[in-house]
Amino acid sequence: MHERTGPEGETLYVDREDGDIGTKGPFYVVYLDTDRERRWGYFCGNCETFNNAMDSMGRIRCNDCSNLRKAEEWDAAHE
Repeated sequence: MHERTGPEGETLYVDREDGDIGTKGPFYVVYLDTDRERRWGYFCGNCETFNNAMDSMGRIRCNDCSNLRKAEEWDAAHE
């Protein structure tokens, strides 16, 4: 795991082995501890930022480079 300083100065751990495919690069899972017990969020592997958001369908979008992970569950009623 790679240690990084988070947006509020906290120490976060980026797991580069646990990620999801995005349109421009992977999104890596971020933890608050090295034991992977306290999940914090995601890290954009394309532009290397924590500045991203997930919606209720599980889509992740990077607010800096527009990297996008598709929804985990898809339902035609949402189109």
